[in-house]
Amino acid sequence: MNPDSRKIRLILELRRGGVTDTRVSAAMERIPRELFAPEAFRDQAYENATLPIGCAQTLSAPIVVGLMTQALAVGERMKVLEVGTGSGYQAAILARLCRRLYTVERYRDLLAEAEARFAALGITNITARAGDGTRGWPEQAPFERIIITAAASDIPPVLADQLTIGGVMVVPIDDGGGGGQRLYRVTRGDAGFESEDLGEARFVPLISAEGEE
Repeated sequence: MNPDSRKIRLILELRRGGVTDTRVSAAMERIPRELFAPEAFRDQAYENATLPIGCAQTLSAPIVVGLMTQALAVGERMKVLEVGTGSGYQAAILARLCRRLYTVERYRDLLAEAEARFAALGITNITARAGDGTRGWPEQAPFERIIITAAASDIPPVLADQLTIGGVMVVPIDDGGGGGQRLYRVTRGDAGFESEDLGEARFVPLISAEGEE
């Protein structure tokens, strides 16, 4: 099966899995996932599966990327923060949906590879830096949207405070049990924060620059 056929099959599978936002599916169709996968795994780029990318990090399964992006409900004029650049795949998709994306990655090697991919695709509305994602990007705050691609122990207060009023954060959180995680959508209102449980999740842990989870 050629790559285009595999991509179409994957998009249909994502639609059946709940990715019904046409802007999200169109962005995912436009971004070549194989470019973000290590060479040894490129033949699996259009499988609905998680792939290793080095530094004990992963390229999330397309269904996870699609559902998280859809839950974020990104508008084309919005400024978005991503914590955990990884391969850059999630960032590349978000960049097609928002005005400006800021992304933070703690592993410099991964960040350099991601930035090379952005350049190869001609994506110019992403600003990336190496650093501690748990601190967000205070110089650019507030953000209308924040997405965290690693599991936190609780809703990160520093990141939540960098949301605008009416802003939304999508974050996986450890459930405190036997290693399970839940995905939450957190909305900042005038009176505080409201959270909505979006279901089970599985991500690498969110770690600060000091190595603390």
